[in-house]
Amino acid sequence: METNRGSQGILSEELTEKREAIVELLKTAYFMELETVMNYVTSSINPDGVRAQEVKENIEEDIQEELAHAQQFAARIKELYGTVPGSMDFKAVQEKLQPPEDQIDVVHVIKGVIDAEDGAIEHYTRLIQETEEVDPVTNDMVIAVLRDEQGHRRLFEGFLREYEVEGRA
Repeated sequence: METNRGSQGILSEELTEKREAIVELLKTAYFMELETVMNYVTSSINPDGVRAQEVKENIEEDIQEELAHAQQFAARIKELYGTVPGSMDFKAVQEKLQPPEDQIDVVHVIKGVIDAEDGAIEHYTRLIQETEEVDPVTNDMVIAVLRDEQGHRRLFEGFLREYEVEGRA
């Protein structure tokens, strides 16, 4: 059964190639968010020490938000006639968010979060550029997600500055 994908916009047959490129970028974003969730769970549990508590609590709060981002990306992939990928297509890349050998090394965790947020910000900025003028729905969604990621980064920059002032970073 053939469906009418609409005569205008990103769902049109004329924009199939552009739509497929956007879907690939969304798949990358989807996996980035899922990997962040996995690493944030680890980072919200492993660190030890009194000073680690606030960092862990903030990471734990971010887990649900990052999962929601992944779900948004998955839904948009489907809406654009793509297939949401499964775990066999996943390739881990967040080296800096891996647990430190010393579980009191909170600075390692903070820098890992900042690195992950930097990667997300860079990718989402590209996705916004690619969807500008051709896919306003995806564009608006990614702009909102980008705002969240920038807020996360800013929060963890503050944590890092505190450690730097004390000579611990």
